[in-house]
Amino acid sequence: ALPADVPGNVVVDMATSAVAGGKVRFAHGSGEQVPSGWLVDRDGNPTTDPSAYLNGGALMPLGGDQGHKGYGLSFAVESLAAVLSGIGYGADPAGFPNDGILMVLLNISMFRSLEGFRAEMAEFTAYVKASPPAPGFTEVLYPGELEQRRRRERLKTGIDVPEKIYDQLQHLQHLQQRAHG
Repeated sequence: ALPADVPGNVVVDMATSAVAGGKVRFAHGSGEQVPSGWLVDRDGNPTTDPSAYLNGGALMPLGGDQGHKGYGLSFAVESLAAVLSGIGYGADPAGFPNDGILMVLLNISMFRSLEGFRAEMAEFTAYVKASPPAPGFTEVLYPGELEQRRRRERLKTGIDVPEKIYDQLQHLQHLQQRAHG
């Protein structure tokens, strides 16, 4: 996250894979297939079946079939977020996902004034947003802007949850109530 005088600040929250594992789990819970290029099964074969990921498959690296840079980035981040933190790496399909996190915190005032940084970040964000959007799009968004909009909307209207996932949540809630009640 980068402090900026823009709504919601600038937030880069991303997987170093083609897609975040949570999106694959959501598709699985919704009974949907995923786009090609997201996954391989346990034997390394491309698949659109999200259950393959939950049964020993893997997420493809950022960059798809040209993903050597994404692979390198993913390897470095996993080394710092999982190995350095001690949480473990990879995923055990039968259990704990070993999802580490990497945060690097910098004291901006050690480099320059926070106010000046925030103002210049707002200028940089405006510069990027002024770029012509790609064909089929109406605007250029800064990292975190779409999520900030979704958050405001969901606070107003709620969150759509697929029926299968809702039923699983209800079942878990029932089990929890039985265990504590």
